[in-house]
Amino acid sequence: MKILNIAFKNINSLKGENFIDFEATPFSGNTLFAITGPTGSGKSSILDVISLALFNQVPRLGKISKKEIREKGAILTRNQKEAYAKVTYETGAGRFTSSWSIEINRNGNLNDYNMEIANLIDNSLLDLKKSEVPTKNEELIGLNYDQFIKSVLLAQGDFAKFLSAKKEERGELLEKITGTGIYRQLGMMAFERFKAETKEIEAQQNEIKLFESYLLSEEDLENFNKDLKENTADTEALQKDLKLIEKQLELKENIGKQEKEINKLQEQEVNLHRQFKEFESEYGTSLNRHEKIQTIAEELQSWNRFQKELKDLDSNLAKTSLKINDTKKNISSFIEQVKEFVQEDVQTENLKQKLNFFTEKIGKLQDEKNSLGLEYKSKLQLFKAEVRELKINFPEHDLKTGKELLEELQTEKLREKKQLEIALKEVDLEKLSSEKLRLKNHLEKTREARQFSERKLQLEESGLRIKKDIEANQPEFESLPKTITLQKDHLSSLKKDLEILKLKKENQLKTAKLEELRKSLKTGEACPLCGALEHPYSEHVPGFEDELEIKIAAKSKEIEDKNTKLTQAQSRFEHIKDSLQKAKKELIEIENRILENKQRFSEKYPDFNFSEEIDWENYIGKINSKLESLDAFETIKQKLTAIAGGLPILKDLNDILKKGTLLRRQLEANYSGNNILDDHRKLTDKWNALNHEKKYLGENLKEQKQNLSEQSKKYEALSRKLEPEVTEKGFTSIENAFRALLPGQNFLELKDKKDAILKEKSIVATGISTLQKQLKQFKENESERTTNDLRIEQSKKQEEFKSKQSVCEELRRKLGNNNEYLARLKQLKKQITEKEKQSKRWRLLNTLIGDRQGKKFNDFAQDLTLSQLIYLANKRLKDLSERYKIDKANEDEDDGLIAIDEDMGGQRRSVKTLSGGETFLLSLSLALALSDLASRNVEINSLFIDEGFGTLDPETLDQTLDTLEKLQAESGKTIGIISHVASLKERIATQIQLTRNGQGYSSLKLKL
Repeated sequence: MKILNIAFKNINSLKGENFIDFEATPFSGNTLFAITGPTGSGKSSILDVISLALFNQVPRLGKISKKEIREKGAILTRNQKEAYAKVTYETGAGRFTSSWSIEINRNGNLNDYNMEIANLIDNSLLDLKKSEVPTKNEELIGLNYDQFIKSVLLAQGDFAKFLSAKKEERGELLEKITGTGIYRQLGMMAFERFKAETKEIEAQQNEIKLFESYLLSEEDLENFNKDLKENTADTEALQKDLKLIEKQLELKENIGKQEKEINKLQEQEVNLHRQFKEFESEYGTSLNRHEKIQTIAEELQSWNRFQKELKDLDSNLAKTSLKINDTKKNISSFIEQVKEFVQEDVQTENLKQKLNFFTEKIGKLQDEKNSLGLEYKSKLQLFKAEVRELKINFPEHDLKTGKELLEELQTEKLREKKQLEIALKEVDLEKLSSEKLRLKNHLEKTREARQFSERKLQLEESGLRIKKDIEANQPEFESLPKTITLQKDHLSSLKKDLEILKLKKENQLKTAKLEELRKSLKTGEACPLCGALEHPYSEHVPGFEDELEIKIAAKSKEIEDKNTKLTQAQSRFEHIKDSLQKAKKELIEIENRILENKQRFSEKYPDFNFSEEIDWENYIGKINSKLESLDAFETIKQKLTAIAGGLPILKDLNDILKKGTLLRRQLEANYSGNNILDDHRKLTDKWNALNHEKKYLGENLKEQKQNLSEQSKKYEALSRKLEPEVTEKGFTSIENAFRALLPGQNFLELKDKKDAILKEKSIVATGISTLQKQLKQFKENESERTTNDLRIEQSKKQEEFKSKQSVCEELRRKLGNNNEYLARLKQLKKQITEKEKQSKRWRLLNTLIGDRQGKKFNDFAQDLTLSQLIYLANKRLKDLSERYKIDKANEDEDDGLIAIDEDMGGQRRSVKTLSGGETFLLSLSLALALSDLASRNVEINSLFIDEGFGTLDPETLDQTLDTLEKLQAESGKTIGIISHVASLKERIATQIQLTRNGQGYSSLKLKL
């Protein structure tokens, strides 16, 4: 996995948009670079961009949500509305861009974040939800978030803690750093699984004991079965007795019910007899009269109907005669109406002809008028289309004013056209399209030329800055060798002075040792050392310099200071020497690039002089002004064309309006209506209706007279037939007989009512007879005992039955429970046997790796991982420092890791005794080792190391950087170092520099 570029906007203190391309210069030529800047400037925020865009997490905060951003003020730069982070990376699966973004909406609320992945091979977005993006990146890269920040984004803090941690803490840190917590979980799971398996077996064994305690003894089982048999027999006997008593009670109850039912039916029989007498008294006579003439009822009904119909026919005949007279009057009135409509004399015979002729005449005038209207609308639409470009508010109902408006606009546009022709005299106005294209191409080339010119100015400014730096450093570079020589001479002199002072001190010490001997010397006696007879110092001892120690210390301090200054001067000389060499080399490169740009500029833009000072803004402005004038000229030309096309159409419209006025007047003189065809249709329909009504009434009158004659004959014939029949049945006339008829429904209802009473009387009589027979049979089988005696005996036997039944149920329950316990015991024993077979492997696994905290297996796994990590770390440490190796502690040593000091004969030292710089080297080697460990299955070609270099001395720092350069050269990795160490910034030429401004924001620039 290799990070190709990152892009971000408004992330933490890094305000605005930024883009870092690791494939472009200078990273393409030198992939070891530094990210530098003061504390709080946003160096680590660049690493946040990478983890945020890939996993929506940052090391300092964890997972990011809009709540985190809103409450903690994280990620989104203060006072900004939107932020994004993008990382483009390459793996074996291809090239991808993963992006994260968030914004504040128009209401001032923070929207939720968004994430997406783009496939750069086919320029497509992967179809993923935002929550699926981190998982997809993990799949493409081959590392999860924890593995990524431990193998790509290396933070030294965790590894420094790891070095000095106790064994217990080291296991937890190693578990956290390597992400191997799965081993602890496996140990805990093995313990919990074995515990669960054995717990279930124990529970089942306890259950067996419980069920065994519930089982019945053999004696109880035999007694219970015997008692159940005896009580069951007693219960069956009692049940038979109860059924017999119940039947006797039921029979007595039925006898009582039967007697009540017979009494009820007898009362009903009396009521029916009374109802029949009342019916005969009220309806009997009329029902008998109707039944006498029942055979001729239909003929009587017909006779009555003929009477009514003859009356109705006489009435209708009189009404039809009146209608015929009214129709004749309506026809005369309608002829007068048509005369007035067609404005000439009209008769019944020629009414339709005159009406059709008039309609045709008016129709032709209306068609001609409509045709002119359509022509006017068509011309008006054509006019609107012609003058659409003018965008004027044309008065459609005042063509005269509209014409004046167009003519004024034509005069104005002709004047503007003439002014533009003067301004564009250098342009061929007959070829507008080609001229516009020429000017646009010229404008584009001018802008490109301006970019070349600006690059030239930037290069010249860079060259002047480098020349100034060279000129500023040159005097110091020339004076430093002399200064170094003088300081060396002065240092030599100071060292000699220090030797003299030390010699004096040594002599003083020797003199002090002879003090006792000096006291024993006597004048005249030879000195045992020098043989002298006189001893001038035996009483007068020469004075010692008490301030000699102070002078020696001061001189040593002066020598040390002078040494420091000499070292600084030498380092400064070497630094200035390197800087001057690099600056001169860079100056030559800039001069070459200026020459190369000049050559390319001359080839590509021969119209411009590379050496001249050109006012590009003014030049580009003139071209833009010409283009705008051309657009204006083209617009005016189009408008003039539109005016020229619109004026003739206006004349045609005016002519059409005049013709229309003449036609309208002619129509108004002949016809005042709106629709001649509609009026013609209405008049024709009315004339046809009047004629049809006249004809219909005449035919109807004739038909009514004929019908009246036929009905009269039928009535007379029927009357002659009925008179002798009604007389024979005892009636004086046909009319008297007809009145004796009951209405059909009334007769049927009375007949049904009479039949129903007679039928019900028969049913009741039959029921009484049947019930009396049954009652006799019931009394023959009735018990002699009273109902009360039977109920007392029934209650007594029911109590005895319930008691016996309860005993039986209790015995059955106990025996059933005993059978269930036996079945459950058999099932439990079988399950325990099976589970003991299955739990055998879990017992073995728990013995090997299981415990409550998962410590046993985790310690074993972490010890193997630690051994592999130390092996890889020592390989990296060999490049950083050959003095040390890392090893695990023995049982009698400190609980932390051990540093083996090769310079001290392989002495084993606790890492707690190491200096800050040494600790950094060991922790860096561990960090690189972990990256190596992670890259076994995943190729990692990008590495970022965060801080820690400030603890190294210059020599070790150089050695560390040499190692990183070697690592970069061997592996081709892109390695970024985050630091504020000044000497590191001087050593690494390629830098991403961060600077802060007074408002709390930071800006980013590349240093080549």
